[in-house]
Amino acid sequence: MCIFATAYNIKLTRMRYRIKKETKPRLSTFGKYKAVAVHNQTIESRKLFEEAARGTNLSGGVLEGLMMSVAEAVWRHLRNGDKVRLKEFGLLKLEIESDKVDDPKTFRAKKHIRGVRLHFIPESYEGTQALYDGITYEKDKSFKEE
Repeated sequence: MCIFATAYNIKLTRMRYRIKKETKPRLSTFGKYKAVAVHNQTIESRKLFEEAARGTNLSGGVLEGLMMSVAEAVWRHLRNGDKVRLKEFGLLKLEIESDKVDDPKTFRAKKHIRGVRLHFIPESYEGTQALYDGITYEKDKSFKEE
């Protein structure tokens, strides 16, 4: 069991969503409808440090300094091709997004690699990911569908 979920009694009761039409003509799902998450707000790092500091005898500023040091180390390892596992949080890794080719001899990095994406895989316990436990879904009533 995840220490965060038990120690802090964290539970998400509802995840709001909207139905949106796929507008990218190049996708095979063009014109079809899908659910997309509605995000309430963006929590800035300063607020997170202040919240985290309440459970310690450290100040938000000290936590921010520590976090900046950890973030720098994480970035360095990711950019060097390492995976980074943060205990009780999850695994971070960079993955390449590329076009598919029929013949590996024709593959050219500059032509076929579109970019890099950060993948986050939440910590898993006995096959379940506590981050997703208890999530239910609710349609966003304030959004008018097309």
